[in-house]
Amino acid sequence: MTRSRTITIPINKKTSYAFDAILNAPPKMMPDAKMSSDGWWSFSTPRGNARLKFKENRSLGILDHVFIDQDSQWNVPMRIVSSGEDSEIVITLIKPDELTDEQFDSRMVEIEQVFENMKKIIEM
Repeated sequence: MTRSRTITIPINKKTSYAFDAILNAPPKMMPDAKMSSDGWWSFSTPRGNARLKFKENRSLGILDHVFIDQDSQWNVPMRIVSSGEDSEIVITLIKPDELTDEQFDSRMVEIEQVFENMKKIIEM
C-alpha cells in the first residue's frame, strides 16, 4: 500500500495572490534558485542539488509540481482553494518508491518546515 500525507495550510491572502506568490517563491526560499528556459527551478538543499517544475492551471487553482533530488522524485498534487477572503493550500505527498517508510517520515518533518516558511513568504 502506498503511503501519503495530505497537508492543508490556511493562507491569509486571496487565492490569486497566493497562486502568484507560490510560483515566485523559489528564489525567496532558496537564495541560489535559478529558473532555466524550460521552466525548471534548480537550487541546493541540505540533501544536495534539487530541481522543481510547476504544472500550473490558474483558473482551476492547480499548482502540481515535480520535485527531484538526489534520493527521489516526487509528483506533488497541490491546489489553492478559495476560502472567502483567504485561501487554503492543499498538498498531497505520496511516498516515492525509492524511499523507505523511515525516510518518508523524516522528509515529512522537513517538508512541514518548508511549508511553514512558504506560508510566511506568501503572507508578507
